[in-house]
Amino acid sequence: MSGFGNEFASEDPRCPGSLPEGQNNPQVCPYGLYAEQLSGSAFTCPRSTNKRSWLYRILPSVRHKPFTPMSCGDLTENWNEVEPDPNQLRWKPFNIPKSSEKKVDFISGLHTVCGAGDSKSRNGIAIHMYTCNTSMIDKSMVISLLVSLWSLPQQGEILITTEFGKMMVEPNEICVIQQGMRFSVDVFGETRGYILEVFGAHFELPDLGPIGANGLANPRDFQTPVAWYEDRTVATGYTIVNKYQGKLFSCQQDFSPFNVVAWHGNYTPYKYNLENFMVINCVAFDHADPSIFTVLTAKSTRPGVAIADFVIFPPRWGVADHTFRPPYYHRNCMSEFMGLIKGHYEAKEEGFQPGGASLHSIMTPHGPDVDCFEKNSTAVLKPERVAEGTMAFMFESSFSMAVTKWGLDTCHRLDKSYYKCWEALKNHFNPNWKPSSKNRVGNH
Repeated sequence: MSGFGNEFASEDPRCPGSLPEGQNNPQVCPYGLYAEQLSGSAFTCPRSTNKRSWLYRILPSVRHKPFTPMSCGDLTENWNEVEPDPNQLRWKPFNIPKSSEKKVDFISGLHTVCGAGDSKSRNGIAIHMYTCNTSMIDKSMVISLLVSLWSLPQQGEILITTEFGKMMVEPNEICVIQQGMRFSVDVFGETRGYILEVFGAHFELPDLGPIGANGLANPRDFQTPVAWYEDRTVATGYTIVNKYQGKLFSCQQDFSPFNVVAWHGNYTPYKYNLENFMVINCVAFDHADPSIFTVLTAKSTRPGVAIADFVIFPPRWGVADHTFRPPYYHRNCMSEFMGLIKGHYEAKEEGFQPGGASLHSIMTPHGPDVDCFEKNSTAVLKPERVAEGTMAFMFESSFSMAVTKWGLDTCHRLDKSYYKCWEALKNHFNPNWKPSSKNRVGNH
């Protein structure tokens, strides 16, 4: 179903009329189903931000054995494992385990790279990598204290089964699984991707201001699954894994949690294809700030300051005159975590590879490498395609993110020579330089 934040209604066609008529919680639901509300916001939130859905299911989610602690592996919210590192950080592509050596599903393949804040106070973020090679069998996951879990496949498509239905998510697509939603991940070989976990706010479309009514990520291009259910008993036990207060817990039940026959509401999982992003770019001179490429934002309580923005750098035209067209040198009051889905990032064509990542922390200098600077400082400026065949992205956050022990050490993917890409930058200062007409914007 198409739309962002809509009031949706869906029922599995095998059970026509399974949505109650005229009310949410009848004394007896059609087909003998249970009514269960899933609230994504406080009851008293304004209508514009109130999120909830009603699920009509064969058995309610409350029927399960007690939760018990389980190993968290490399998943953590301990931001004090190692000393802070203010350096520019870059990771080579993260290793995917070989299925011939070890079977690793989505949950056991989760690794926390960095983050900040606290899920208990519901204020913060965490960034994870997932690397796996086998599907989750009779197992699902639920995140109790985050607001949104953002999955971005880089290698291999993933089939996500949720209580609301199924979503096939391919590289160059994103999906959002919201707080409290149970889901399972099927993979079809060696698979890798990025995850942004937001503790504090729901994702929204960014305000467009003077852009007007249309542009960037258009609401009609977001897709929500249709109802699908399975009435399946699991004699050997179905496992529910709950991420709660930064730890993992598991419980057993004897039926599939994907037993929702019908549902309605505006609190749903959804996906989006990044190729549908309507790019807006400079057509005269100078380099627009990357905020112009924002797909979704999770706002903080401070106007204009995000807990997290999701920004992409898609294929587009570069036409700016008298301009150094690649990204400028920068120190930022925000943290910038970047990843690459495919292709070559324009500011660093070597070293920054698909399946890898970089982190430029608050006020850590960063920008084009020496090859990019020298090439583009002397390039003939004519209309050209930029980032053709490429999709880079950025998680930008107002939080000062700490890198985990896995990110700095255990993963063995940290590129310790990253700083060298700027070492050969030359001093071009000329005290005898004089302005000329060709140096001025508007003169040709």
